[in-house]
Amino acid sequence: MTTFTGQLVENRIFIHDILESRTLFGSGYFGKPLGISKPKNAEFDAPIVLDLIEGYYLCNRNRLKIFKDSATDVEPKEILRICTKQYVNFEVKYVVFENLRDKGYIVTPGIKFGCDFAVYIHGPGIDHAPFLVKVLKQNDHITSMDIVLAGRLATTVKKQFILAIVDLLDNSIKFVGFDWWRA
Repeated sequence: MTTFTGQLVENRIFIHDILESRTLFGSGYFGKPLGISKPKNAEFDAPIVLDLIEGYYLCNRNRLKIFKDSATDVEPKEILRICTKQYVNFEVKYVVFENLRDKGYIVTPGIKFGCDFAVYIHGPGIDHAPFLVKVLKQNDHITSMDIVLAGRLATTVKKQFILAIVDLLDNSIKFVGFDWWRA
């Protein structure tokens, strides 16, 4: 398995080498090519930028080595520290991200949809994300209004709204999907 090299710049990781960028993007739609909003394939001539959660996932699988500058390597526990500062409830969100990625789904930030993740079956630019995922800890509270609002948005953009409820005692996840229909 190939190990890639990325540079940490603030809260993003850049893969500067074009061949590495193409290979990593082509092996699971990791990152986004700079300047290309919806690439259809890995035939681009641009570096890619990874979100921190993607970088941490790849580090944990020994697929990514990260540096700050030419002389400073960044250890996975340092990436974890940065992630916990950048993401609210990072540990819980990472459990869901890892679970979905390990099952072969393509997971991207869902902020523009008001949720934690947009989840693709094939990949951005190939299909639309059929799922919007909101991550909760097992004892978190969610109101009926929160569910209705999320469901209305998901329906408007033709996606299924899913709650991912994580039990941190054993890192188990319960996925609850909502389907909306007219009465």
